[in-house]
Amino acid sequence: MSAHRPDADLEAFCRSLVTEARQAADALRLMPGADRSRMLREMASSIASRADFILEANARDEAGASGLSPAMRDRLHLDRGRVEAMAAAVERIAGQSDPVGRVVEGRVLECGVRLEKRRVPLGVILMIYESRPNVTSDAAALCLRSGNAVVLRGGRESAHTNRAIVDALRSVLEARGIPGAVAFVDSPDRAAIDILLGLEGLIDLAIPRGGPSLMRAVAGAARVPVIKHDAGVCHVYLDAALDGLDQTAINIVVNSKAQRPGVCNAAETLLVHESQAERMLPALARGLSRARVEMRCDPRSLALTPGAVPATDADWGTEYLDLILAIRVVGSLDEACEHIRRHGSGHTEAIVTSSLVAAERFVGLLDSANILV
Repeated sequence: MSAHRPDADLEAFCRSLVTEARQAADALRLMPGADRSRMLREMASSIASRADFILEANARDEAGASGLSPAMRDRLHLDRGRVEAMAAAVERIAGQSDPVGRVVEGRVLECGVRLEKRRVPLGVILMIYESRPNVTSDAAALCLRSGNAVVLRGGRESAHTNRAIVDALRSVLEARGIPGAVAFVDSPDRAAIDILLGLEGLIDLAIPRGGPSLMRAVAGAARVPVIKHDAGVCHVYLDAALDGLDQTAINIVVNSKAQRPGVCNAAETLLVHESQAERMLPALARGLSRARVEMRCDPRSLALTPGAVPATDADWGTEYLDLILAIRVVGSLDEACEHIRRHGSGHTEAIVTSSLVAAERFVGLLDSANILV
């Protein structure tokens, strides 16, 4: 169900949408994993075959997207390569092992009773997100892979694109008689979010993806369980041991900042060990300057980084989502980790090092969701 309903009927519309998703969740729970894999592969093919329609819808969204920051525009924008990447992502999810019904732990008690801990679907998952149309297909595919129905509520700036992607997915579901397995809240009214977040007993979990204001709004209004993330204040640390890795380090830093600065796992802060600063920072500055990155440096790195400007205290905890990088020289790996714990958001950190001992210590000192070595 994705047809737009009048605002006067918004609560009834949301309830009917979620009720249909709940019914589809029961069917998904019983569907064999191999059938869900085939369904997802058909969805990947449907996205690829409807690329022209999706791109046409995206062009309409872009034409109406006034006042968006460059980062938000980049998140909104699709081209043929990005649509192909969306289809490929769904194909990869289809190839994942099926988690439903997997026995995690089991034992037989002395009385002969067998106890098992199994992975089971949650039921209906509400995804609330901004701008990025690829979240539509990613979220739907991940939920279906794990046997869950999903209710999608994307940002108004990407409404036409999201609708086109959902149509591609639902064409596969309709052939199986479970179109409600991917429900789409086709209303720009923000009140729909509050209504959905209040549907205890119908929504099993809400997952917001977006900026801090969205996180706060969802956490404040929810009467259902919520899993949320914070901003992506991500770090790259260049260690004292960089034997033969100079160019690799430069490539990693420039790519992690400049390839897509508007995504949440882009690098926002570079930390450089003091023993490498004098040698590495001038070369890094040249690479970053060519990529049009503004460099904001602490006093120790400022003198070694041509074209940089002084950083302020606020820079260390800022998610720029732009071609801006904060740079600081640290005296040790432990100091780098302390900086990350104090200013980071626990999203993604990376260490460039030729030392296995340093890599293991970096991993051991941090608890971020993603740590790259």
